[in-house]
Amino acid sequence: MTKYNFVLLSGDADDFLRTLQKIGVVDITRSQVPVDEESEAVSARIEQLQKALEVLKKIPAATASAAKTDDAAADIISTAIERERLAQQLATVEAEIADLAPWGDYKPEDIQRLEAAGLKLHFYKVARKAFSEEWSEQYALTTIASDDNFVYFVTASDTDEYNFPAKELPKPERPIGAAQAEAEKLRQSIAACDARLGGLKSLEPTVRQELDECRIRLDRQLANASAEKAADDYLSVFEGFAPKENESALLQLLDSSNVCYFTEAAQEADNPPIKLKNNRFVSMFEILTDMYGRPKYSEFDPTVWISIFFMLFFAFCMGDAGYGLILALLGFGLKGKLPKIAPLVVTLGVATTVIGLLFHTFFSTDMLTWQCLPDAVKRLMLPSQIAGYDGTMIMAIAVGVVHLCLAMIIKTWQATKHSGLNSLGTWGWTLLIVGGVVVGGMALAGAIDAAVTKVIIIVLGVVSALGIFFLNDLHRNPLANFGVGLWNTYNTATGLLGDVLSYLRLYALGLAGAKLGEAFNAIGTQALGDGGAGWIFFILIVIVGHTLNLAMCVLGAFVHPLRLNFLEFFKNSGYEGTGRRYNPLTENVNN
Repeated sequence: MTKYNFVLLSGDADDFLRTLQKIGVVDITRSQVPVDEESEAVSARIEQLQKALEVLKKIPAATASAAKTDDAAADIISTAIERERLAQQLATVEAEIADLAPWGDYKPEDIQRLEAAGLKLHFYKVARKAFSEEWSEQYALTTIASDDNFVYFVTASDTDEYNFPAKELPKPERPIGAAQAEAEKLRQSIAACDARLGGLKSLEPTVRQELDECRIRLDRQLANASAEKAADDYLSVFEGFAPKENESALLQLLDSSNVCYFTEAAQEADNPPIKLKNNRFVSMFEILTDMYGRPKYSEFDPTVWISIFFMLFFAFCMGDAGYGLILALLGFGLKGKLPKIAPLVVTLGVATTVIGLLFHTFFSTDMLTWQCLPDAVKRLMLPSQIAGYDGTMIMAIAVGVVHLCLAMIIKTWQATKHSGLNSLGTWGWTLLIVGGVVVGGMALAGAIDAAVTKVIIIVLGVVSALGIFFLNDLHRNPLANFGVGLWNTYNTATGLLGDVLSYLRLYALGLAGAKLGEAFNAIGTQALGDGGAGWIFFILIVIVGHTLNLAMCVLGAFVHPLRLNFLEFFKNSGYEGTGRRYNPLTENVNN
């Protein structure tokens, strides 16, 4: 990044920022929230426009030509609010209709005449089993309605000392016909709102265009408000950053304008924005890096390692070639709706298919038992047992060790880059752990004999101890270094063991998904029986069961690999991720 300082007349600031927006490469240091009344007004309008678009998204298609309105967004929101109010009112009336249904469409004046004559009506709802026919002989009782569960009846009394052996209901406020008439009016009003919204749907492009314009204007206002004022506010000073590859075109523009500017290479202390540069494959995983935080200006970009290991860990957790094919097909189906996410889903699906074939699992069935599969193909698959242990468990631990060793190597490289010889303590730990893993692996593979292995381990231990206990800080007292080395040894020994064991979750999640899938297969097979109608139950059980299992597996396969990268890898590599994202002034609001 190149750092720019622009000095210009305050009156020219807005035109200058408009020019920078057209170029779209300069990240002006600015606030991300409204800072004055003008920007607050624009921000409020943006929020209103976004709410209007959310309303229009729920409308499938325009049902009329563009509706006449002075403010489309306000009209859309007010109509939607009115429709919601009417819908809630209709729900209340419909509930009332359900309560009034047993009492029928009586005439209120009939009740009034009875009350005027000194008779008081009492309304009851009693369970059919609890209703006694003797009540008709003891009270002035008239049955109004009944069903399989309840009896609805009315009694009349001419005294205040009336007592009946059932809980009395409130008197119906109105006949059912009045409530039905109100419900019909509400439905007509809702239909009118729907028609209004259907006409406003045709204004969606206009609303979206205004939203884009407001975002551009707000961005420019925030940049203008962040300028430092000088010479009694006659001058404005802006700070900005732009990638070096855009330097020549930007300088050409600046030289032709009435702007005084200064350039220098961006330093870490300037907290410049971070623009990631990755190929098409790695860039799919930048969304995961941004979930944690972009690297500082002096840090490494972890996206390339996330792209490899997140994909691998996700496939390990899924571990089923059938599920991988479903995910890949789902990714292809999402290309129209989620163009940025769909390629990642396809990639993870393909990786899951490959690892599923390696683990010889297809919809929770063991492919090694398939008679139709050639033995040559089966020999390419991972053995079920390695050295007496589950093969997938050994693979999970091995991949985890590689992941941690890579993190330590990166940490050592970064420490050497920033601290030089003062990184000898980090070098000591990396030589001891990574070197020990490499030597141990070669010894197990028979590449070196026991005597040579012993010598190498001793040399590694001695050299590593010098860095860990005596040279971990060249500017500190040797006794203090030794004490710090002992403390770091305790922390590393306990922490590293826990980090390695964390990778067992890759095996555990894959095993859990496989066993649950096997259970659904077994239940489906039992339902199948001798065939016939059993095929219907078999298909339903297998489809529903594997759909649920796939959903749960995807959730676990996303969260836990993310954790292994964000915690275990980032901790051991020293990654902080406190950088800020490159956000240039631009007219391309969807960038």
